[in-house]
Amino acid sequence: MSRPVIITCAVTGSGDTTSASPYVPITPEQIANDAVRAHEAGAAIVHIHVRDPETGKPSRDIRLYRDVVGRIRQSGADVVINLTTGVGARFTPAEDDPNRNAVSGLASPEERMEHVLELRPEICTLDVATMNFGAHAFVNVPEHIERIARAVRAANVKPELEVFDLGHCALAAHLFKEGIFAEPAMYQLCLGIPWGAPATTEAMLSMKQMVPAGSNWSAFGIAAMEFHMVAQSVILGGHVRVGLEDNLFLSRGELSQGNGPLVERAARIVKELGAEVATASQARELLRLG
Repeated sequence: MSRPVIITCAVTGSGDTTSASPYVPITPEQIANDAVRAHEAGAAIVHIHVRDPETGKPSRDIRLYRDVVGRIRQSGADVVINLTTGVGARFTPAEDDPNRNAVSGLASPEERMEHVLELRPEICTLDVATMNFGAHAFVNVPEHIERIARAVRAANVKPELEVFDLGHCALAAHLFKEGIFAEPAMYQLCLGIPWGAPATTEAMLSMKQMVPAGSNWSAFGIAAMEFHMVAQSVILGGHVRVGLEDNLFLSRGELSQGNGPLVERAARIVKELGAEVATASQARELLRLG
């Protein structure tokens, strides 16, 4: 039998992408509908952020999460829901006072996972990373990582460990050894984000080799490297992620009209490389969810 490969679709993200494409979903209805379409195209997991419906900017408003998750569940789609805990970790020192954040304020671990503990998705992301993230800093200190990990584990939610460089892999492996994460751990290798690991074969292989034995791992590349990294991850034995959070284009100059076409292309690559597209049920079994 061919190996089942899980496709995760990152539906909208929190980047400044809404001005670059009219197809990025913004409202709860748009996000939920596009998540369901992505599932129909082959995504076993949908990774969810929410946005302010008026401005399109990232939000932590629990009412928006309730709306999106409720709509997906009411649709009857047998899809694994993965909610972010990443919003609230960005820091840019203000010019007049470097102790003050010039962008939206940092949030506590409890604030960042409030929606997860209430809505109980099967998965939530957990960024094991402090780094320069483009023009700002992305701050996740070990104590905060542990607090989120212990709380979501108690709620029976699987953390997807997002790692952006080798040092993050080392910290995740250390925390796994300390028993913070349940077996099997679930890693997401995030490639191409400035200024983390590049979206290259060498970077993916180096990070993959630091994933503890018996753990599950997936990988993605952003922008023009999205589909290159899909193929590379399948070849190296991993799972894959695509979506408008990571890339807006199907090909050079051709915007993807929603997430469905991105997932469809990823599914074709998976099949062409001799693997099969995993169902949500297969994903739950592989990841030991529930």
